[in-house]
Amino acid sequence: MMPNKTIYVSDEDLPLFQRAQDLAGGKLSAAISVALRRYVEMEEGRQEGYEEIIVQVGHGTGRKQRFSGVLLGEWGRTSRGGRVEMFRVYRSRKGKFVLHVDRSPDWVSGSESDDWLSTWRGYLGLGESNWGFVQGESTLEVVDAVEDLRGKIPDEFYDLLAEIAERPAVEDLDI
Repeated sequence: MMPNKTIYVSDEDLPLFQRAQDLAGGKLSAAISVALRRYVEMEEGRQEGYEEIIVQVGHGTGRKQRFSGVLLGEWGRTSRGGRVEMFRVYRSRKGKFVLHVDRSPDWVSGSESDDWLSTWRGYLGLGESNWGFVQGESTLEVVDAVEDLRGKIPDEFYDLLAEIAERPAVEDLDI
Protein backbone atom coordinates (compact mmCIF):
# COMPACT_ATOMS: atom_id res chain seq x y z
CA MET A 1 0.00 0.00 0.00
CA MET A 2 1.28 3.42 -0.96
CA PRO A 3 1.47 5.99 1.84
CA ASN A 4 -0.46 9.25 1.49
CA LYS A 5 1.50 12.37 0.59
CA THR A 6 0.30 15.88 1.25
CA ILE A 7 0.95 18.53 -1.39
CA TYR A 8 0.37 22.15 -0.51
CA VAL A 9 -1.06 24.17 -3.39
CA SER A 10 -1.27 27.94 -3.59
CA ASP A 11 -4.65 29.53 -4.16
CA GLU A 12 -3.54 30.73 -7.61
CA ASP A 13 -2.71 27.15 -8.67
CA LEU A 14 -5.97 25.57 -7.47
CA PRO A 15 -7.72 25.97 -10.87
CA LEU A 16 -4.75 24.26 -12.55
CA PHE A 17 -4.91 21.30 -10.17
CA GLN A 18 -8.70 21.07 -10.57
CA ARG A 19 -8.38 21.04 -14.39
CA ALA A 20 -5.66 18.36 -14.20
CA GLN A 21 -7.91 16.25 -11.97
CA ASP A 22 -10.81 16.65 -14.41
CA LEU A 23 -8.62 15.63 -17.37
CA ALA A 24 -7.31 12.61 -15.44
CA GLY A 25 -10.80 11.26 -14.81
CA GLY A 26 -10.98 12.48 -11.23
CA LYS A 27 -7.62 11.02 -10.16
CA LEU A 28 -5.26 13.89 -9.38
CA SER A 29 -2.50 11.48 -8.34
CA ALA A 30 -2.51 9.98 -11.86
CA ALA A 31 -2.14 13.43 -13.45
CA ILE A 32 0.69 14.34 -11.07
CA SER A 33 2.49 11.05 -11.73
CA VAL A 34 2.31 11.51 -15.52
CA ALA A 35 3.55 15.09 -15.26
CA LEU A 36 6.39 14.17 -12.90
CA ARG A 37 7.44 11.20 -15.05
CA ARG A 38 7.66 13.47 -18.09
CA TYR A 39 9.49 16.16 -16.11
CA VAL A 40 12.08 13.70 -14.76
CA GLU A 41 12.66 12.17 -18.20
CA MET A 42 13.13 15.55 -19.89
CA GLU A 43 15.28 17.01 -17.10
CA GLU A 44 17.58 13.97 -16.96
CA GLY A 45 17.93 14.18 -20.74
CA ARG A 46 18.71 17.90 -20.56
CA GLN A 47 21.41 17.24 -17.96
CA GLU A 48 22.91 14.66 -20.34
CA GLY A 49 23.03 17.23 -23.16
CA TYR A 50 19.80 16.29 -24.97
CA GLU A 51 17.06 18.71 -25.94
CA GLU A 52 13.34 18.43 -26.39
CA ILE A 53 12.82 18.21 -30.15
CA ILE A 54 9.41 19.00 -31.68
CA VAL A 55 8.91 18.44 -35.42
CA GLN A 56 5.99 18.73 -37.84
CA VAL A 57 5.03 15.50 -39.59
CA GLY A 58 2.51 14.92 -42.39
CA HIS A 59 1.06 17.02 -45.19
CA GLY A 60 0.62 20.77 -44.76
CA THR A 61 0.50 21.67 -41.09
CA GLY A 62 0.26 17.94 -40.20
CA ARG A 63 0.79 17.04 -36.57
CA LYS A 64 3.62 17.52 -34.11
CA GLN A 65 5.84 14.80 -32.69
CA ARG A 66 8.18 15.24 -29.73
CA PHE A 67 11.24 13.36 -28.50
CA SER A 68 14.46 13.91 -26.59
CA GLY A 69 17.54 14.07 -28.79
CA VAL A 70 20.51 15.96 -30.16
CA LEU A 71 20.90 17.21 -33.74
CA LEU A 72 23.78 15.43 -35.50
CA GLY A 73 23.47 17.17 -38.85
CA GLU A 74 21.37 18.91 -41.43
CA TRP A 75 21.49 18.74 -45.24
CA GLY A 76 19.46 20.69 -47.79
CA ARG A 77 18.98 20.40 -51.53
CA THR A 78 16.75 21.78 -54.24
CA SER A 79 15.35 20.06 -57.31
CA ARG A 80 15.18 21.53 -60.79
CA GLY A 81 11.57 22.49 -60.16
CA GLY A 82 12.57 24.48 -57.09
CA ARG A 83 11.34 22.02 -54.46
CA VAL A 84 13.44 22.17 -51.30
CA GLU A 85 14.24 19.09 -49.20
CA MET A 86 15.74 19.41 -45.70
CA PHE A 87 17.19 16.31 -44.05
CA ARG A 88 17.83 16.42 -40.30
CA VAL A 89 19.29 13.53 -38.35
CA TYR A 90 19.13 13.35 -34.56
CA ARG A 91 20.45 10.88 -32.02
CA SER A 92 17.72 10.03 -29.54
CA ARG A 93 18.35 9.69 -25.84
CA LYS A 94 17.88 5.92 -26.25
CA GLY A 95 20.65 5.76 -28.89
CA LYS A 96 18.47 5.47 -31.99
CA PHE A 97 18.79 7.68 -35.06
CA VAL A 98 15.85 9.88 -36.03
CA LEU A 99 15.49 11.10 -39.62
CA HIS A 100 13.22 14.09 -40.22
CA VAL A 101 12.69 15.04 -43.87
CA ASP A 102 10.87 18.26 -44.69
CA ARG A 103 9.81 18.80 -48.32
CA SER A 104 8.50 22.18 -49.47
CA PRO A 105 5.49 22.51 -51.77
CA ASP A 106 6.25 21.48 -55.34
CA TRP A 107 5.34 24.43 -57.59
CA VAL A 108 4.64 23.95 -61.27
CA SER A 109 4.18 26.79 -63.74
CA GLY A 110 3.85 27.05 -67.47
CA SER A 111 1.88 28.44 -70.35
CA GLU A 112 -0.05 27.11 -73.30
CA SER A 113 3.23 26.74 -75.15
CA ASP A 114 6.50 25.16 -74.12
CA ASP A 115 8.57 27.90 -75.72
CA TRP A 116 10.37 30.22 -73.29
CA LEU A 117 9.13 33.46 -74.90
CA SER A 118 5.47 32.55 -74.33
CA THR A 119 6.26 31.54 -70.75
CA TRP A 120 7.91 34.90 -70.02
CA ARG A 121 5.03 36.79 -71.63
CA GLY A 122 2.72 34.96 -69.23
CA TYR A 123 4.89 35.91 -66.23
CA LEU A 124 4.74 39.56 -67.32
CA GLY A 125 0.98 39.47 -67.73
CA LEU A 126 1.17 39.76 -71.53
CA GLY A 127 -0.20 36.32 -72.23
CA GLU A 128 -1.87 33.37 -70.60
CA SER A 129 -0.10 31.52 -67.81
CA ASN A 130 -1.01 28.75 -65.41
CA TRP A 131 0.53 27.37 -62.27
CA GLY A 132 -0.15 25.06 -59.37
CA PHE A 133 1.48 23.22 -56.53
CA VAL A 134 1.44 19.97 -54.61
CA GLN A 135 1.39 20.43 -50.84
CA GLY A 136 4.66 19.93 -48.97
CA GLU A 137 5.13 17.10 -46.51
CA SER A 138 7.34 16.07 -43.62
CA THR A 139 8.23 12.57 -42.48
CA LEU A 140 9.88 11.10 -39.40
CA GLU A 141 11.62 7.73 -39.34
CA VAL A 142 13.48 6.05 -36.48
CA VAL A 143 16.28 3.56 -37.20
CA ASP A 144 18.50 1.53 -34.90
CA ALA A 145 21.88 2.16 -36.55
CA VAL A 146 23.44 4.87 -38.70
CA GLU A 147 23.93 2.25 -41.45
CA ASP A 148 20.13 2.08 -41.75
CA LEU A 149 20.16 5.67 -43.05
CA ARG A 150 22.05 4.69 -46.22
CA GLY A 151 19.82 5.27 -49.24
CA LYS A 152 17.37 7.38 -47.19
CA ILE A 153 19.58 10.49 -47.22
CA PRO A 154 21.99 11.95 -49.81
CA ASP A 155 25.26 9.98 -50.03
CA GLU A 156 27.43 13.00 -49.12
CA PHE A 157 25.36 13.60 -45.99
CA TYR A 158 25.56 9.93 -45.03
CA ASP A 159 29.38 10.01 -45.29
CA LEU A 160 29.52 12.97 -42.89
CA LEU A 161 27.11 11.38 -40.42
CA ALA A 162 28.77 7.97 -40.42
CA GLU A 163 31.92 9.56 -38.96
CA ILE A 164 30.06 11.64 -36.37
CA ALA A 165 27.81 8.77 -35.26
CA GLU A 166 30.80 6.79 -34.00
CA ARG A 167 31.48 9.39 -31.34
CA PRO A 168 29.88 8.74 -27.96
CA ALA A 169 26.90 10.90 -26.97
CA VAL A 170 28.67 11.72 -23.69
CA GLU A 171 32.37 11.36 -23.14
CA ASP A 172 33.50 11.01 -19.53
CA LEU A 173 36.86 12.66 -18.89
CA ASP A 174 39.04 11.46 -16.04
CA ILE A 175 40.60 14.83 -15.27
